[in-house]
Amino acid sequence: MGTPLGDFSRARRDTTQPESLGLPDHGRRRSPGLRRSDVAARAGISVEYLTRIEQGRDRRPSPAVLRAIGDALSLAPSERDHLRYLAKITGGECTHHAGTAPPGREVRPSVLETLRLLEPGIALVTNRLGDVLARTRAYEAVTRGTGLLDGDAPNLTRYVFTDPRAREFFADWDDVADEQAFDLWLGPAVENAERFTAGLAPLAGPEFTRRLNRHVVPARGVLRLRHPSGPELRLRRDTLDIAPDAQHLLVMLPADEETARAVERLGRGGHGGLRAIS
Repeated sequence: MGTPLGDFSRARRDTTQPESLGLPDHGRRRSPGLRRSDVAARAGISVEYLTRIEQGRDRRPSPAVLRAIGDALSLAPSERDHLRYLAKITGGECTHHAGTAPPGREVRPSVLETLRLLEPGIALVTNRLGDVLARTRAYEAVTRGTGLLDGDAPNLTRYVFTDPRAREFFADWDDVADEQAFDLWLGPAVENAERFTAGLAPLAGPEFTRRLNRHVVPARGVLRLRHPSGPELRLRRDTLDIAPDAQHLLVMLPADEETARAVERLGRGGHGGLRAIS
């Protein structure tokens, strides 16, 4: 039985081409990407040891081995962070508690006040499960008519994978889907993510499960939205962690003048003010 660490290591090996690392291409191979022997040689470990890690038979590789694997695969800094995080999960450092309660939905008053100060900007408070906990009027304006905020407990991850309108709303749906799947690995707690994933998988189907197990570390570039009223919006994103609540403040800024004008027009058609869900 594999582990998240082994799955990620194997996935990155399969998607790394030998020529990208200056290695000779020895012709036809049974699987794409690098051979285990390529990675083991570059990392200075045995093929047998790398096999144990990938197959989940070694769950506690040392920090030095993790660094060596990261070097061997030429991982980006964000990918190395994910490798270390998965090693903690695999090694049991992130413990599982069957009785852990679902993450709280209440947003602290100081965070809500910060959100108010960001009006008329586009901002929301969420968690890694994708629950939309609070949002500005401008966020409601740019998502109006898409179905994203329908219901009493909107969830961005569920919307992306189960609502057909999401594929039209998100111009780069594949990238957004990778982002939402990846964030489930980061919490707010391992057991909560597993509970949420188990409930979503039957509804979302193999598309969701495949992306979850690929461990693609997202680039999080400019977000392109196709608003139902017509304009395409291009938004830059910044995320601030809200500790210790396992929540995040996401701020979106127009990436160009055309988007800024469109957001202003959409905002003039909105109603009400800051919305918090608890």
